Amino acid sequence: MKPESRVQSKLERLKERSRLAEEGGGKARIEKQKAAGKMTARERIDFFLDEGSFEEFDKFVVHRSTDFGLESQKYPGDGVITGHGLIDGREVFVFAQDFTVFGGSLSETHAQKICKIMDLAMKTGAPVVGLNDSGGARIQEGVVSLGGYADIFLRNTLASGVIPQISCILGPCAGGAVYSPAITDFNVMVKDTSYMFITGPDVIKTVTHEEVTKEELGGAMTHNAKSGVAHFAADSDEHALRITRELISFIPSNNLDDPPFVPTADPSDRADEALNSMVPASSNQPYDIRDIIHNVVDDGYFFEVQEHYAQNIVIGFSRLGGS
Repeated sequence: MKPESRVQSKLERLKERSRLAEEGGGKARIEKQKAAGKMTARERIDFFLDEGSFEEFDKFVVHRSTDFGLESQKYPGDGVITGHGLIDGREVFVFAQDFTVFGGSLSETHAQKICKIMDLAMKTGAPVVGLNDSGGARIQEGVVSLGGYADIFLRNTLASGVIPQISCILGPCAGGAVYSPAITDFNVMVKDTSYMFITGPDVIKTVTHEEVTKEELGGAMTHNAKSGVAHFAADSDEHALRITRELISFIPSNNLDDPPFVPTADPSDRADEALNSMVPASSNQPYDIRDIIHNVVDDGYFFEVQEHYAQNIVIGFSRLGGS
């Protein structure tokens, strides 16, 4: 075979492997994902990052397990897409779990891919965003899969306070798939399609004989209004990703950087007479603190965090003089 033919043959094999990786768990499972009102893992990354900025790592990685017939079920990428890209020109590392491949479950190699981008994010001082859509540990791999979670949890703790860690819960996440998001800095959940619970309603019913729905046990509003584990409740995958992009626009990339500066036409020395009458003279009369915030900050814009939780206090992000 001529050298040119060998090169062509290798390129064709590479293209075929790339095509298989981009198909995830296959067309039938992708259609099922979309029928549930969810985007695919690759669609989420494309929507989330600046156009054309995503660079993928370990696209052809497959699991190493040979138990329970897994040796005949290998998908390039092993259920998670990892890499880095840009948000408004700023570097971000991201992983997106693919529910069409083994339900997005975490295997040894799946965990290694996530740990790799977390390590790189720490080295470069860039945020990590997890697009979580996983049923938890890949039970066929047993303790090896659980060990992968331990590696991720360790990195969560080491990165805490050093780089931002943001989790988007974009599907029915259970078990290990919610331990890590719960200790990241911010959690974004999607109403009606995302859930966070240690174990599902069926196990609860078996063990305690209590009947509870997925929504009551770990739905978006449960964690936004009752537990406080989640910080934002989105209406769709797209809405959740837009919220996350906006959140990143307010925070520094690491603990040594300043927050992004956004030029504004709102004068920093302006006076607002309305502020003189917003707080009632009588202490037993109510008023909305948000009205005061809107009148003080740049362009009257306030990005509220945990709107539904502990409503006796209001927190969030705004800018003063562009920063």
